[in-house]
Amino acid sequence: MGVTRITRHMFLWSMAIIYMFAFASLYVQIPGLYGNEGVLPVRLVEPRVNGSRPVLEQIHAHPSLLWLGPRLGLDAQQAMELLCLAGALLALGAALLEPLRDSLVFFCLWALYLSLCQVGQDFLRFQWDSLLLEAGFLTALVAPLNLLRCATFRHHDAVTFWLARWLLFRLTFGSGVAKLASHCPSWWGLTAVNHMFEAQGIPLPWSWFIQQLPDWYLKLGTVGLLVTEIAVPPLYFAPIRSLRLAAFYIQVCLMFLGNYGFLPLLSLALTFSLLDDDHISYWLGHGKKKRTKSMTSFSSYATFMLFTLEIDWDARTITSKTAFTQQQFGNLLKLVTGPTIWVGVLSLTWEVVAAMLGCVCVRGCLWKLWGLVQWAVFASAAVAVFAISVVPYSSMEQVYSSKILPEVRQAYSLVERYRLVSAYSLDSRMTGVDGRSEVILEGSMDKNTWTEIEFMYKPGNVGMAPPVVAPHQPRLDWQMSQAAQRLAKQSPWFTSLVHCLLQGNKDVVRLIQTDSAQYPFSQAPPVYLRASLYRYWFTQTTQDGSGPNEWWRRDYAEEFYPAVQLGDATLEAKLNQHGLKVAKPFCSTGLCFNFVLG
Repeated sequence: MGVTRITRHMFLWSMAIIYMFAFASLYVQIPGLYGNEGVLPVRLVEPRVNGSRPVLEQIHAHPSLLWLGPRLGLDAQQAMELLCLAGALLALGAALLEPLRDSLVFFCLWALYLSLCQVGQDFLRFQWDSLLLEAGFLTALVAPLNLLRCATFRHHDAVTFWLARWLLFRLTFGSGVAKLASHCPSWWGLTAVNHMFEAQGIPLPWSWFIQQLPDWYLKLGTVGLLVTEIAVPPLYFAPIRSLRLAAFYIQVCLMFLGNYGFLPLLSLALTFSLLDDDHISYWLGHGKKKRTKSMTSFSSYATFMLFTLEIDWDARTITSKTAFTQQQFGNLLKLVTGPTIWVGVLSLTWEVVAAMLGCVCVRGCLWKLWGLVQWAVFASAAVAVFAISVVPYSSMEQVYSSKILPEVRQAYSLVERYRLVSAYSLDSRMTGVDGRSEVILEGSMDKNTWTEIEFMYKPGNVGMAPPVVAPHQPRLDWQMSQAAQRLAKQSPWFTSLVHCLLQGNKDVVRLIQTDSAQYPFSQAPPVYLRASLYRYWFTQTTQDGSGPNEWWRRDYAEEFYPAVQLGDATLEAKLNQHGLKVAKPFCSTGLCFNFVLG
């Protein structure tokens, strides 16, 4: 790996931008999501202050700066807004001013976002929230101490920056393994991409056009995605520059595949760890392009080894199928989980030793000693983070997971509440094979005539084009799409949403439509509300090849939520059942808070 000074600066700048988007996006949604009369009021899960215990001790037990709210005379919503606004402004400053891209600044940003996630409940439990917390903590290790006027270049920088590459590997490889480990017929039949663009949380406008491609071409897309996520990531640590560069450009392309909030930007920032300054200089026109061996031969070999490709010259198509069984994949996973960890160990050891030699070669005894002290501290921190990250990473293969040292597991348990590391091998079963499910809310004044309530972003009106939303993340729209995959009783917040809309809560209404003219009950709230489940499919291209008149077609599936009104016994029972009126303990990431009555 070459010199990475410029790429580290790009990584730090990118993280500042991502933090700014994350805080700003959440800030405008706090009143509707977490306000005193919001969907999930934060006052219900606000940590209860115990005057007999020191504040720092209480923050350690339940890590959230919301503890400080009552001491500042702020209620829970105001404290949450203050933390979010402070984070957005601090991140903006770091993005604009290089001296603020400091370790202490990034640590503050991480602490602020952790505080919000601790009380964010369902709306702050997305994978990219966990990824931002982990990447944000690593950023605090990578960033220099500009505010303390320490040296801008440190020999241990390569060691801490290596952790970003290890995180990128765990994210990509874990996601790829999860797709096949889920035993989903769509992934094993290589038809997942045939449904992916239609079924993703909030599709993009060009998702409709991609969906029109021939089935065999979309199956090749599934093959390419699996090869990219499973076969390529272990080579992030190989001394093959072309592989690292190719992975970067692939990630750039993946940014445009979905409205996944700030996740594409965050993944892109992590891929900077695969670049070196020579390539950046080539971008800027200050250097010559280095000749590197193409990865075409490797990717072609991996594709033909993992999947059987056959060309039908008459039909001008390419057929593909998996060349291994689920049992063979399970056996392979058992074989590679351990070696991939040891590859990480060897790669990290190389960086640690190289950094130590760099410190030893510095002129002057005092500078040499100071460099070695810094190296020892940050190398130890990097080794510790790597060690505890092995616990969630190995969870994708239970046999090897049981072999993790008890001391490492204990260390992971001690810091788990801070979400320093997370697992990214989540269930990746493809939904929407029989059409994407959507919950459609309807309101009525007389229980006879019903009017649909359209959301700004998620599919509803069949004639409305999918929007471009990222890097903003409309969290209610995303949760509505996920709720459609489950029963209403598995989404307690949905009952609260219905209750808020019946009350005409304007903050909640603004989550659905910022333009009151587009909300059918802007003058008076509906007397009755109900929800139905529909199946949606993209429409097909017209014969003349022009754009669609209607983007979707849909069929009614079943009732999702019965018609209710304020004071309805069913509604009141559900509110009580889900603890939205009765004091009860609430646990988040293993930490228990107490509900307090509003």
